[in-house]
Amino acid sequence: MIYALAVFAPLAGALVSGLLGRSIGDKAAMAASVLGMIVAAICGPLAFFQLTGDVAHPGVLSLGTWVEAGRFHVDWALRYDTLSAAMVAMVSFIAMLIHVYSVGYMGHDARPRYRFFAYLSLFTFAMLMLVTADNLLQLFFGWEGVGLCSYLLIGYWYDKPSACAAAMKAFIVNRVADLPFAVGLALIFFKFGSIEFASIFPAVVAHGADTYRLFGHTFPAIEVIGFLLFIGAMGKSAQLGLHVWLPDAMEGPTPVSALIHAATMVTAGVFLMARMSPLMEYAPYALGFVTIVGASTALFAATVGCAQNDIKRVIAYSTCSQLGYMFVAAGVGAYQASVFHLITHAFFKALLFLSAGSVIHAMSDEQDLRKMGGLAKLIPITCTVMWIGNLALAGIPPLAGSYSKDAIISAAYAAHTGVGTFAFICTILAAFLTAFYSWRLLFLCFHGRPRADHHTMSHVHESPWVMVGPLLLLAVGAVISGWALHGWFIGEEWKHFWHGSIVNGPHNEIIEHLEHVPAWVEHAPLVVALAGIALAYYMYLVSPLTPIRLAERYGAIYRFLLNKWYFDELYDRIIVRPLICLSRVLWRAGDATIIDGVPNGLAWLTAGSSRQIVKLQTGSLAFYAFAMLIGVVVLVGLLSICR
Repeated sequence: MIYALAVFAPLAGALVSGLLGRSIGDKAAMAASVLGMIVAAICGPLAFFQLTGDVAHPGVLSLGTWVEAGRFHVDWALRYDTLSAAMVAMVSFIAMLIHVYSVGYMGHDARPRYRFFAYLSLFTFAMLMLVTADNLLQLFFGWEGVGLCSYLLIGYWYDKPSACAAAMKAFIVNRVADLPFAVGLALIFFKFGSIEFASIFPAVVAHGADTYRLFGHTFPAIEVIGFLLFIGAMGKSAQLGLHVWLPDAMEGPTPVSALIHAATMVTAGVFLMARMSPLMEYAPYALGFVTIVGASTALFAATVGCAQNDIKRVIAYSTCSQLGYMFVAAGVGAYQASVFHLITHAFFKALLFLSAGSVIHAMSDEQDLRKMGGLAKLIPITCTVMWIGNLALAGIPPLAGSYSKDAIISAAYAAHTGVGTFAFICTILAAFLTAFYSWRLLFLCFHGRPRADHHTMSHVHESPWVMVGPLLLLAVGAVISGWALHGWFIGEEWKHFWHGSIVNGPHNEIIEHLEHVPAWVEHAPLVVALAGIALAYYMYLVSPLTPIRLAERYGAIYRFLLNKWYFDELYDRIIVRPLICLSRVLWRAGDATIIDGVPNGLAWLTAGSSRQIVKLQTGSLAFYAFAMLIGVVVLVGLLSICR
């Protein structure tokens, strides 16, 4: 089946590259990896269009028994429904373009490139296993797989201390979030007796009144599970509080950043909310928490993006903000709009990251926006596609973001709840800031006077076609994906299209309400986006000294944003340093004194005693006879006492 081929072709490429790369060479290994992705990129969209065209029907492709222990039975199976097929099509196509782009981008890397391509293909396979999982154990397998691969890829340049630290940070933060997620999966099994979606979802209503007793209080079981699942999603999708790993992930090669931010890993949490919609619909307090965290993240990340100077970090905080939008949609029950924005965002975010990589490539690895400027005439193709990506990100019609992001803002308003109103305000403000920092990046990078030295500017050149080609295809997706998918995802055909793969509760009519919001709500995102663009134009082209004056006048606010609200410093002060101090105390008192000290002390005592006893071995028969006589006398004396 072409669906299975789409999932396992990247694994085949990863195995060939990883296991045989050293013997067949870099070029052959890269070719195998790219070929596997091309096969997946053909089969994935084909399977999706077959499903939506009624040529195929939703179902489960069983690959065999995986775990069977008592009443715990899990099959290895691929879920073939609209949600999974849409994710497979998007992941395989975007990842294929990133693989092709990587051939040019990593062409001058001194390390053996087969390892990089093996990790890249394995990363893609893990994400595909996650989105096609038919049970929570298989989903968790893919979940941990993308976490492992992100560690390997972020720290790919392992001779850079910053890259190693970033890889460890991503791994540890995700493990913190994965613990509640794993507990949530365990509670699902204890409550439902299964981790198969086909068994869990029909039984949710029957278990709606069940409770768990935690910390001396009774809580609704579905709510507890919903909260735990979302905390897991917060780690993978870098939501406020667990977002700190995402900006540091920029230490990896740019294709890695594009793959993490556009098609894999960070979208896993959003997918989880959509997949578990039949359960989340009966956890209203958990959904309210999802909405608040998502809205707060959207606004927080947008404010930080306005002050960053590294071109990749600006785009990274943009990803964090857009993920907040997706969780707002899920929180108010518009899961379809959430997945819609996930798909459109994949095109223009991959485009922005790969365009940034093209800029870095042209600027001799320079990433500081303050050292750029005047590049539009030197790299016109990169400039053009980056304009397209930013127009889509800002939500300017008729590009992709205007369909999906505007739908989320309308959904927040249409929820008519307190958390919905909070989310509406946050997302409108974030839309203004998004347009501002996007055009700040464009103007600083491509327009105005050149700020790089003459040597760097003299070497600026357009990227090779192996890098430019994927940019052009992504630009087409950023232009048409919103218009092409709108009718299916949230338009008149949405119920037929989703075919039950995303479930709305009996009282959830949020998708229908999107068509009935006031006109000012529909137009507000465009108005604030144009205002943000105008402000960036004035501050960075008309009056470029204005940002400097504002930073000097409001230095505390500027430093607050530049230092990312001091989250890293706060965590270092309240978590990292105390843990290091505690570890040192335990090492000295426990490891060195008790664990090492007691055995070493006993060993010293035994050795010392042996050295003294050995002195009794004189070789004199008279001494030995005397010792035996003394022993007999002592033994007789003891026996007499006992009687």
